[in-house]
Amino acid sequence: MPVNPPAEIAGLYRYPVKGLTPEPLQRAPLRVGQTLPADRRYAIENGPSGFDPAQPAWKVKTFYLMLMRNERLAALKARFDDATNLLTIQRGGEVVAQGDLETSEGRAAIEAFFAANFSEELRGPPKVLSGGDHSFSDVARKVVSIINLASLKEIEAMVGAAVNPLRFRANLYVKDWPAWYEAGLVGATLRIGTTRLKVVKTITRCAAVNVDPDTAARDLDIPPAIVRHRGNNECGIYAEVIEPGDIRVGDALAVEQPSLL
Repeated sequence: MPVNPPAEIAGLYRYPVKGLTPEPLQRAPLRVGQTLPADRRYAIENGPSGFDPAQPAWKVKTFYLMLMRNERLAALKARFDDATNLLTIQRGGEVVAQGDLETSEGRAAIEAFFAANFSEELRGPPKVLSGGDHSFSDVARKVVSIINLASLKEIEAMVGAAVNPLRFRANLYVKDWPAWYEAGLVGATLRIGTTRLKVVKTITRCAAVNVDPDTAARDLDIPPAIVRHRGNNECGIYAEVIEPGDIRVGDALAVEQPSLL
């Protein structure tokens, strides 16, 4: 296996509301110590969490509506407009909820939709949470998540079915790396143009990846399959931005500094 195989960004996505639809991007600015703009900027609280918008602190994802437990979220198609902070939710091609997430009225409209449509899954009144530039990530640091498409091809062989890459809800999808090459990159520096990111950890997969993002069906059992074949349930890596720049679909991605692990 080459030490620094060439690679390319094949897909770029953000997730303005935790658990809801990914939004494809053609380009995005990356800033030091930050996520993609508006990535996981909001979450839907599932019962009281103690989250304080004035002093936002990371909490485990079980406090929020999320695909690991609430697969019906995948049937909703959401779109967030940065200029107006307007979230639009569609189901079956029809708009079912809309609101400005930075106003109390707009948040109330979104909360009313979830209260009416997810009542059996709620542990308390749903609440739209925001903490400024806080990220409701699965990890307690601001990161960019990266998936190697070749590794997903091997997962398809493990489960005997096609696997939509969007099940893995990554920010960057990378092509041309050998399968599982990313697993050895913890500690390495990645370069995309003038942007540099340091790989800080591998991603442990949960049951969210079992949900088909098109049908909202929980139709595969991916983490146990990875464990059987790999001895762990990891797929993908998290990286922190250490030098800023703009990235685009089609950009080359290079391993500038090999991992020491």
